[in-house]
Amino acid sequence: MEFKYCCSICNKNFNIVPELNLCPDCSKNQQPDQPLLGVLEVKLKGIADETFAISDLLPVEPEYFPPLPVGNTPLWEPANLRQKTGFKNLFIKDDGSNPTSSFKDRASFLVSAFAKKFNINDISLASTGNAGSSMAGIGAAAGQSVTLFLPKTAPKAKLVQALQYGAKVFQVDGNYDMAYDISLAYSQKKGGMNRNTAYNPMTIEGKKTVSLELFKQLGQSNLNGTKLNKSELNRARDIVFVSVGDGCILAGVYKGFRDLKQLGLIRDIPKIVAVQAKTSDALFRAYTTGKFENIPTTTIADSICVDVPRNGIHALAQIKQYNGEVMTVTDDEIIQAQASLSRTTGLFTEPAGAAAFAGFLKAAPGLDPDALIVILTTGNGLKDIASASLGISMPQTLIHSVDDIL
Repeated sequence: MEFKYCCSICNKNFNIVPELNLCPDCSKNQQPDQPLLGVLEVKLKGIADETFAISDLLPVEPEYFPPLPVGNTPLWEPANLRQKTGFKNLFIKDDGSNPTSSFKDRASFLVSAFAKKFNINDISLASTGNAGSSMAGIGAAAGQSVTLFLPKTAPKAKLVQALQYGAKVFQVDGNYDMAYDISLAYSQKKGGMNRNTAYNPMTIEGKKTVSLELFKQLGQSNLNGTKLNKSELNRARDIVFVSVGDGCILAGVYKGFRDLKQLGLIRDIPKIVAVQAKTSDALFRAYTTGKFENIPTTTIADSICVDVPRNGIHALAQIKQYNGEVMTVTDDEIIQAQASLSRTTGLFTEPAGAAAFAGFLKAAPGLDPDALIVILTTGNGLKDIASASLGISMPQTLIHSVDDIL
């Protein structure tokens, strides 16, 4: 395979080098309080059949990757949930089973390998929590130094996790957007590589691996006891529900399917449904009005809480091009969905992961019950037990013997 950078706006191609993060031409027009202009994607050129190795479609050679089992996450076939909802072809892609319990490991894994290839040892980034703890864990395995900027509202579990991995952590007296800007200023002064979502092209490229895995897993999956044939395999990728904050995971999901289509391995791009929290809905508002506004946001789903989605322009363009959809769910719906998913499947996902499931539940009455539907759950619920506690009843009294409850 051959790989180049390609600007998502002007389509100009560039060599892949670590000092290039955004299109040098389009990024000149960047406006304050707006998503990034000139986001770069990795463009591949070559041929592959369905036996491809995922590493074959990545722009960094396998020998540079740290020794962690990132990806190959399980695709659940939730029998109870299928029966309860009536959707017999419902799947859950459980990315909370990655090494640091987050989808973000997919991006961190490739960023780490890219840095190692070019002998860069210092990596900095901003995060609401998951990307930071992910980069810290991946960096620990690779022997790299990670500097992390977290908003003051980041869940304690994610802060502790990053510190356990040995990251240098700064808490910002503000939100994620402030942390993002400070981290960019830091890396510009101190050097090294910045892993910020969308800013670093490897973040989108790493996240595309989830779509490549879905292609392989669904190709091997037995639906109703029969192996999918070719026509069913192309039909099968009907709808994917993705929780969205910055829009980088969404772009990665699209990128993976677009690569598969370019290689002739699938016929159509599936319908992607982007799910946002109602109180942090910048992409939804732009989808409706055509413009991005910097409005302060808050949501129980901290991983998707952003004022300005840094990959908003790029993500929105793909939603429109491939007939995707953007919807919102309330915090109450997220918490209820989190508890419902746990109780019917045994999968405990964090609020951001539950947002995708809440979106499915909300959209279900209008969906074809025969459609093949994949819900991406993006993090383990233990990363934010304070939020999860809102959906359960904690014991209020202590007992001294069995007689106290009998």
